[in-house]
Parts: sequence; structure tokens; C-alpha cells
Amino acid sequence: MATSDRIRALVTDNEIVVFMKGVPAAPQCGFSAGVVKVLDAIGRPYVGVNVLDDPFLREGIKEYSDWPTLPQVYVRGEFIGGCDIVRDMYAAGELQALLAGQSA
Repeated sequence: MATSDRIRALVTDNEIVVFMKGVPAAPQCGFSAGVVKVLDAIGRPYVGVNVLDDPFLREGIKEYSDWPTLPQVYVRGEFIGGCDIVRDMYAAGELQALLAGQSA
């Protein structure tokens, strides 16, 4: 399966997906840890994908989203952003509204 197909399947088959360095229980960079902290605070289940385990996935996700950095957060198949965007959305209540199915 092509890397882009694997990514598409992950983001469409799961409500919330985080492409990150490490896993939610043990993030391997501060930005990944920041996203995990926000998502854990919200309390919704999410899938963490460790890009360090697969160099093709690590580069492929950047091409898929046209976003150069990690982590990357997807909600219902849509790219939301990285750590700073997720933190800002959370602080403004926008992330909680998005996850509740409401428009902010």
C-alpha cells in the first residue's frame, strides 16, 4: 500500500489522529508532548502514529498535508495543524467545539 493511501486510511478511519514523534504514552519531542497534553485534557480517544518508526511515513505525512513540521493533528479526516495551532484552538475553545461537532 502506498504511503499516501496508508495516511488517508488512518485519517478517515479514526476521528482524531496525531502523527507525532513517539507515542502518546511517551512523546519524543516537546511539541508532540504539547499536543498529547491538550488532547488528554479534552478526554476524547485519539490515535497516535509514531513517525519515527517509519521514515516513509515521516516524510509522506509532510507531503500529504503540505505542512513541513510534526506533530500533525487530523480531526475527521481534516488537517487541523501542529502544536501551536492546537494549543491556540484549545485556549480559545475552538478545538472543543470542533470535537463536539459544532462550528466555532
